Amino acid sequence: MNAPIYVTPPPVVPLPEAQPPQAGVVPQLLRQLIGLQQQQNNLLKTMVAQHDSGTRWRNFLTRWGEEFPNIGPACKRAAPVLERAYLSLLRELTDRVNAADADDLENEFALGEFLDRFGMRLGQLSNILGQVGPLADATPAPAPPPDPEEQG
Repeated sequence: MNAPIYVTPPPVVPLPEAQPPQAGVVPQLLRQLIGLQQQQNNLLKTMVAQHDSGTRWRNFLTRWGEEFPNIGPACKRAAPVLERAYLSLLRELTDRVNAADADDLENEFALGEFLDRFGMRLGQLSNILGQVGPLADATPAPAPPPDPEEQG
């Protein structure tokens, strides 16, 4: 079943003649464009501020600062220790997987032992880092001690 295909040129549509711009219209349109761009910039700044989780955590620490005054610095000190423990566990896990035969984890008993050893601990450490990390990041760096030469 072959049917002929006819291709025709597109119809010629006459374009309207361009009218010369009236005096004052172009500057007015440009001012409107600038105003719209400023509104769009303000909306984008607001949207970025709403999605900034650091601001949310800083507000959280400020809100509870009187009742828990040292929680931010404590999280900042604990985060590297937790990260190191997490990475050590990941290294142990990857060494175990890379050193084992491909069939080792297909065995029901070996897979259960592997999950018991790494699954829960890795998930829990990841969860703890997910809670402590943002608080540590939101905590401002401690102010440097005053220079003794400047005081004396």
